[in-house]
Amino acid sequence: MAPHFEPAHAGDAFDEPGPLDRDDFFGPQPVGRAELPDPIPVLRNLAHCVVEALAGARDLEQLARWVTDDVYRGLEKRVALASRARRVRGARPHRPVFAIGTIRASEPADGVVEAVVLVHQRPRTRAIVIRIEGFDARWRASVLGVL
Repeated sequence: MAPHFEPAHAGDAFDEPGPLDRDDFFGPQPVGRAELPDPIPVLRNLAHCVVEALAGARDLEQLARWVTDDVYRGLEKRVALASRARRVRGARPHRPVFAIGTIRASEPADGVVEAVVLVHQRPRTRAIVIRIEGFDARWRASVLGVL
């Protein structure tokens, strides 16, 4: 006589992921603020690089290490639109002249910084909003918007 096996039902041990079943172990590991460098230089450099990428003076791939995949995809769309607009106007990519202004940052949680970085250009001033989170002992932008 063959052994009898019962089918697994909701709530059985097979339905709940165990500690080795999760990608959390192999994915980026969050870290606390004490293990991270000063966020202000990171915010300043990210804003600087984003402005140059939008102007066509910097390759967007240079930012890939410092932003999440979602942020990268959003910037990719924005850079493509800026490039298309330059082509329509007959303008060439150029290194923009600008100054990084005031940086207002707050820490709503351990290992998280939300900031607004003002970027002063000749015709106008822009605000870049950035949320950086600590992963693997470094900051990565999880939200980034150019206003």
